[in-house]
Order: sequence, then C-alpha cells, then structure tokens
Amino acid sequence: MDGTRKSILIVLAFFSIYFIWGSTYLLNKIVVSEVAPFFLAGIRFASAGVLIFIIAKFLKISLKASRKQILNSAFAGFLFLVYGNGVFVWALKYVDSGFAALIAATQPLFVIFLMRILHGSKIKTKSIVGVVFGFIGMYLLVSQDTLSLNKDSIIGIFMIFSCVLSWSYGSIFVSKSDLPKNFFVATGYQMLFASLLLTLLSLVFNETWLMPTQWSLNAKGSMLLLIVFGGVVAFTAFNYLLKEVSTEKVSTSAYVNPVIALFLGWYVLDEQITMQSIVAALTLLTGVYFINSKKKIVIFSRFKK
Repeated sequence: MDGTRKSILIVLAFFSIYFIWGSTYLLNKIVVSEVAPFFLAGIRFASAGVLIFIIAKFLKISLKASRKQILNSAFAGFLFLVYGNGVFVWALKYVDSGFAALIAATQPLFVIFLMRILHGSKIKTKSIVGVVFGFIGMYLLVSQDTLSLNKDSIIGIFMIFSCVLSWSYGSIFVSKSDLPKNFFVATGYQMLFASLLLTLLSLVFNETWLMPTQWSLNAKGSMLLLIVFGGVVAFTAFNYLLKEVSTEKVSTSAYVNPVIALFLGWYVLDEQITMQSIVAALTLLTGVYFINSKKKIVIFSRFKK
C-alpha cells in the first residue's frame, strides 16, 4: 500500500472512531429505552459479525484463522465488547452518566501507564500534556450537571473503572497480538464471540427479550445504524488503527466521542449548549492535538544551550 493511500485510510479510520462512535451515545440511548442492555448488545454484535462475514465472502476474503488467532480474537472481543462495552452500560444504572463520562476519559492515561508497565514504553511529555488537557476538558464538560451519588454508586464507579481498564488493556493487547491478518475478519470474530457471551449474560440477568418486531421505528433505525456504522465500520477502523498508529493516539477517541455526543444531543434532542461546553470541547481537542502531534515538547530548553 502506497503512503498516500495509507494516510487517507488512517484519516478515515480516525473519523470513524471519533465521529461515528460519538454518535453511538445518542443511538444507544434511543434503543436502550426499549431494549435490555445485554440483549441489545448481543443482537448488535451478532448482526454486525454475521454481516462482516457475508461481506468478506462476497469480496472473496479468506476467513481462515489459526487456533491462536481465534483465541486471541475471542479474548479481545471479551475485553472490548463484553466487559468494556456491555458491563459499562450495565453500570450506568448506578452512576450518573456525566460522572461515568469523566471516568471514561481516563482511558488515555490508563493506556500510557499500562504501556509503561507492560512494555517499558517511555512516556512522552506531549502525551502527558495531552492527557491533562483532556481530563480538564472532560471535567468542564460534565461538571455542569449535579452528580447524584448514593450508597450503590461505589459499585458502579468500581465497575466503570474496571471497564476502562479492560478497554485500555484490550487496546494494547490487540496492537501486539497475533490476530487474523485481515482487520475486517478479525473484527468479525471478535463480535461473534462477544455476542455469544453477551447473550449468556442476558440470560443470567433474566432480561426481558423484546423482539425487533415489537420495537418502535426509531429504535429499529438506531439499531441498524449501530450495527452497520457503529459496529462494522467503526470497530473495523479501530482494529486497523491499533496496528498502524500508537495505542495512545487511538485512545484519544475517549476525549472526542463525548464532544460529538454533546453536539448531536443539541442538534437532535434540542439540548442546550453552554459557553462552558464550548470551552470544554476546545480543551478536549487541544489534548487530542498534543497526543497526536509529532512535534516534540522541550522543557526548560534555555538551560540546555
């Protein structure tokens, strides 16, 4: 693949995990108002996984994978989609959504320090600066609402932190592990294994299974968008980026997604956007710039002359 084409693919992939995943907050909110969370996720990822394999067959892409690659895909699916996504949604029953978003914004920090611990990677100054800007931006974004905590909230907070840790470790695991060479196929395996586990969780928690024929038109449309764009397109882009750019850069989606969700909420649901929200968005994007920038930050350079 030539350099220009690869650069275009990377830009499109970042667009997917930034903007498409940002829209899933709104889409999930619409569907989960009618459908139980684990059941919702099970249907979403099963449908996306099957669709991926159908497209792969149509394009004559080989679905072959070694035993190790399949096991690695199953483990990645658990880290990302079962625990990192499914349990996070479940934990929102106990924690204010704004506070949960603040916790999720710590993902780049988790990634940077996990890479240091697991692989001895050097923590770059600009990455730390970017994380600080991102954390400040998220605080400004969610601090506008009163966070209502109760005696059960400690359970939700603990679970959300563990979900962020799961997603962060999964990002590092995928970037280093042996997976099917085709990113499309690797995504399909992750989703199918995750859908099986999520369906099992739905049974364990005795969720009510409301068939799609009983959903509203808005819920059906939102689920279709979640499957095609939030699942097939964005998650494939995510797996591709983890192999092509640094893991901490990919994790910047944790900062951008809430900003996109904020503006979509204003546009679709007529939610109010304050000046503090605008300042928060600019601060978040500044953090993304520092983490993604190739320029080096030199501290106290005048003493090095």
